[in-house]
Amino acid sequence: MASSSSFDISTGADLQEVDNAVNQAIKEITGRYDFKGTHCTIEFDREKAVISLLADDEFRMEALLDVVRGRLIKRAVPVKNLKVGDPIAATGSSVRRVLTLTQGIAPETAKKIQRSIKDGGFKKVQATIQGDELRVTSPSRDELQGVIAFLRGQDFDVELNFGNYRG
Repeated sequence: MASSSSFDISTGADLQEVDNAVNQAIKEITGRYDFKGTHCTIEFDREKAVISLLADDEFRMEALLDVVRGRLIKRAVPVKNLKVGDPIAATGSSVRRVLTLTQGIAPETAKKIQRSIKDGGFKKVQATIQGDELRVTSPSRDELQGVIAFLRGQDFDVELNFGNYRG
């Protein structure tokens, strides 16, 4: 019987890198001239994978959001996994906004990926959902490489990570 090769598909951000990016963004806004004398804050809740922003007005909120996104990009955190919430009016003219980081593939997205692999015409390739990730198995390593290339060309609204390759 032929041996089977496999790899895992997952998504998520390294929370330590997110923490570093938030700390760098905080340092940047304390030193920037356009944020002098304002009450803009950035808070990161590591357990919930949520970044909370508070700004004096909508204009500063957009600038604050740009700073955070820029720092996340520099720290190689996939901003595709960042869900930006709607601005919420706070006290006075201040505005709050919540940024949620996607950690793990949602069941609906996992089913879309699974269906996409089946519809891709790959022979002897099986994708199984295991919690918040997928495992793709096949007797042919070339088929697995083809699946990875195929999935990189697709858009599932999350950054896909391919790992745990076992041959």
